[in-house]
Amino acid sequence: MDTRSVPDEELRRLPVLAALSDEQLARVRRAARLVELAEGEHLFEHGQRAERFFMLREGRIKLYRLSPEGDEKVIEIIRPGQSFAEAVMFMEGKRYPVSAQALVRSELIAFDNAVFLQILRESVDTCFRVMAAMSMRLRARVNEIEALALQNATLRLVNYLLGELPEDAGDSAEIRLPAPKNVIASRLSVQPETLSRILHQLCDKGLITVQGRTITVHDVPALRRYGGIA
Repeated sequence: MDTRSVPDEELRRLPVLAALSDEQLARVRRAARLVELAEGEHLFEHGQRAERFFMLREGRIKLYRLSPEGDEKVIEIIRPGQSFAEAVMFMEGKRYPVSAQALVRSELIAFDNAVFLQILRESVDTCFRVMAAMSMRLRARVNEIEALALQNATLRLVNYLLGELPEDAGDSAEIRLPAPKNVIASRLSVQPETLSRILHQLCDKGLITVQGRTITVHDVPALRRYGGIA
């Protein structure tokens, strides 16, 4: 599939691609390809050699690891517009440290690591710009880890729901969870029964209503205050 239909502006929303010149971005685009996944289909498996990094255009992608006992730990749920796996091209061994699976039908752009690395070898300035972009991504990751460590389960769930709100959300909004509740629980490092209990508490407070995977937020400002966001 051809990537020429993807606007440059869309590609440049990714920090690592925003650091490239027009000519460099054109080279990356020529080596990229569009990938479509059915619900439940894997993009790559843990330990597979990493030859590409990705941007999600549509759908949801689950990044996860399996414990030796076979228990699943969800590392991240990728939303449209996000990139992932770009840091793996700089890792020793260059193998994916997680598995990636489509939660729903998904469309992605797969970028060639070898082409991107060649561009970096040719330009020190580009290297520094990409390092700056990835440092910002690392800072966001550290903040997320701190939140998981320091926030209680209720605040983690509330802030997750706030992050799922549409950008144009008013005083009320509807959220469609991108995955079953047990997957969301794993992502937030809580037990499924704990997640259900917190949802019931938020319902009792009149903040939300839950119907399957659809959550109606009745008072967005109040939920923000509950999560400690003014």
